[in-house]
Amino acid sequence: METTLIILKPDAVQRGLIGRVVGRFEDKGLQVVGMKMMTISLDLAATHYADHQGKPFYAGLVAFMTDKPVVVMALRGKGAIAVCRKMMGATFGSQAEPGTIRGDFGLSNSFNLIHGSDSAEAAERELGLFFKTGEVIEYGRAIDQWVYDLSGGKAE
Repeated sequence: METTLIILKPDAVQRGLIGRVVGRFEDKGLQVVGMKMMTISLDLAATHYADHQGKPFYAGLVAFMTDKPVVVMALRGKGAIAVCRKMMGATFGSQAEPGTIRGDFGLSNSFNLIHGSDSAEAAERELGLFFKTGEVIEYGRAIDQWVYDLSGGKAE
């Protein structure tokens, strides 16, 4: 099982898509193990997007991400990082396949609704930025026996 960070960006929040997007992840079988609404500070945005500093889009990205509230989530499941990224779709809404979050809800190439960690290392770092110790909760779910084949003692 892995845990990944998902951010519903200001455009998703402002468009009232929180429930629909969270529902997609839960419908898939992923477990929400942390969630909160927040406004990202300039310092946190600078740390989170440090790899993009100096790029032409950096200032606009930081301004966008710090202007309005976001919803941050920790999602857990087998292969959660790859599963979430596939569900999100291509970065640009105009190029995202129907059936993906960006493909169904996005058209803009600037406002792309959602962020998801792209690797286990990034997920660990990003989860540490957005969640304090104890805010990501480990708990069992009765439905896991129906989400995963646990007959062999571990998720298939």
